[in-house]
Amino acid sequence: MCGIVLQLSLSASDLLDLDIVSKSDPMAVVYMKKLGGTLEEIGRTEVILNSLNPAWIGKIPVVYHFEMVQPLVGVGGVGLVFYFLKLFSALKLQDQDFIGEASCVLSEILTKRDKTLTLKLHKNKKNAGTLSVHAEETVESRNAAEIVFRCTHLDNKDLLSKSDPFLRISRKVETGDAVPICKTEVVDNNLNPVWKPVHLTTQHFVSKANAFREKQLYSFLDYISSGFELNFMVAIDFTASNGNPRSPESLHYINQSGRLNAYQQAIKEVGEVIQFYDSDKRFSAWGFGGRTADNIVSHCFNLNAMPYDSEVIWVN
Repeated sequence: MCGIVLQLSLSASDLLDLDIVSKSDPMAVVYMKKLGGTLEEIGRTEVILNSLNPAWIGKIPVVYHFEMVQPLVGVGGVGLVFYFLKLFSALKLQDQDFIGEASCVLSEILTKRDKTLTLKLHKNKKNAGTLSVHAEETVESRNAAEIVFRCTHLDNKDLLSKSDPFLRISRKVETGDAVPICKTEVVDNNLNPVWKPVHLTTQHFVSKANAFREKQLYSFLDYISSGFELNFMVAIDFTASNGNPRSPESLHYINQSGRLNAYQQAIKEVGEVIQFYDSDKRFSAWGFGGRTADNIVSHCFNLNAMPYDSEVIWVN
């Protein structure tokens, strides 16, 4: 799945005052936790002088992937060196005073109706104010131009029939070269073709012409922030094809060391993603091809052993 480019806007309130004569000069640094647990810096805001309730103008770009859990960690810092704003890009964080930190999962922000999440900042387990994070898609990924192209009286290049025309659209880059950005379908045997509408985002072209109509493209984020939720349903195969559950080679083998089997690992990885898109975190779970508590072979039974309710609660 392609990532969606987002911009994070940050603001804070009631920050700790670490200055003596004036107020703190805060900035924010955002990290993303990678699969191995390491932190990778993805952006910094500008410094706002003498403020305990800053609203930073600088945006933090981040690529959102629905199929991944993307933990974010935000850190604030202050220091007298921030008075020299031209040197900001060269600042060493280890030389700055630490105000506080907060963390969340990116999908926790996007599932909010207004795509805004307020987090408590903490420093050494003590309250250090609050941090609000707002996410929005970049304009380029939301707006598209719908253009209809047609031609009349084309030159016929065929001998026994009419031409089969198509249209290739290119734009010029800074070097003056033409870069193809779109191609229409082929219209068979027609010298006056009308092609299907072409949809181009503003990332495809530089300037706007008069013969197009803008339309808004609704994205996955629009749906989930409007209240739509995702359901996670699990069905586990208990037939003999999985092997003896007491054998380590079986897909149902329960390892005493805590190592997950194939079924457990698949459920864990999918559930960790979906849980943030289901408000009650309750998922339906069934089994098939196994014997129930009354020793009857069933091809559909509730894993929680309840007769009329198949849902289980997701626990991290």
